[in-house]
Amino acid sequence: MILCVGESLIDMVPEGANYRPLPGGAVYNTAIALGRMGVPTGYLWPLSRDRFGETLMRPLAEAGVDTALCPRSDRLTTLAFVSLEGGEARYFFYDEGSAGRMFSPEDLPEIPETVSALFIGGISLVPDPCGAAVEELVRRVRHRMPIMLDPNIRPFFISDSNAYRARLERLFAMADLVKLSGDDMDWLMPGKSYEEAAAAILARGPRVVFQTGGSAGARAFWAGETQIAQAVRVEVADTIGAGDTFNAGVMAALDHAGALSRDALDRLDAQTIAKALTLGTRAAAITVSRPGANPPWAHELEGQPA
Repeated sequence: MILCVGESLIDMVPEGANYRPLPGGAVYNTAIALGRMGVPTGYLWPLSRDRFGETLMRPLAEAGVDTALCPRSDRLTTLAFVSLEGGEARYFFYDEGSAGRMFSPEDLPEIPETVSALFIGGISLVPDPCGAAVEELVRRVRHRMPIMLDPNIRPFFISDSNAYRARLERLFAMADLVKLSGDDMDWLMPGKSYEEAAAAILARGPRVVFQTGGSAGARAFWAGETQIAQAVRVEVADTIGAGDTFNAGVMAALDHAGALSRDALDRLDAQTIAKALTLGTRAAAITVSRPGANPPWAHELEGQPA
């Protein structure tokens, strides 16, 4: 089972002069997408007992995601008000004292042996105590299972960039797979090309750095020749959840190929990485073709060109 650890929240998406509340959060979206693709998936993050918490629970259950590890909280659910600019999503967070924000290392459960891989990322890595909780969990399980990290950097959410950069440095050193958008790379290493940035991160320890670029497609940098997947052309409704779904496609493809284990990562080959890139871009294309973070189900990916 792949365990996804990180934020869930309510995206307040503009609808005319009003806002429509939709379940979201970078790591939550990846968990939903993995579950819909038929991959055994678990989710770990505090879920509020408020009405928004119940709204978040329903899609997890519908996608078959195991929430047994999720603590329930009387604190409120995080809200993210979404602004769409040219189809691109921008976010404004209401997160102080929320259920997820106050998740601490002392709240971490024991991770069962059924968990075979860990996915982390999103704004949950930025503030404490929740950022410290995720980092501590990675430290505890990294020798047991592969770790995939997507920081999904939101600069306006970061109050202490030095502390956040230091945390990412520690996490890069413990991660096996890293996904970064072009914007992420520009923020992390301004002035460097994507190739230079990826090489610098690979030198810290990860096996593969996946770089997404929207309509420019995606690339995978690793010890071998760079792999490239062209973007699938669709009419874009918005980009909410695109990168999160890409992550799920990558992990689903690696899991299907039996490549999502510590031993298998030592034997990664170009064909396996290329298939992971392809499924990631195909799945993301479906998500951007419809409003909100609405990842595809397995049957929607069947019969499409690989």
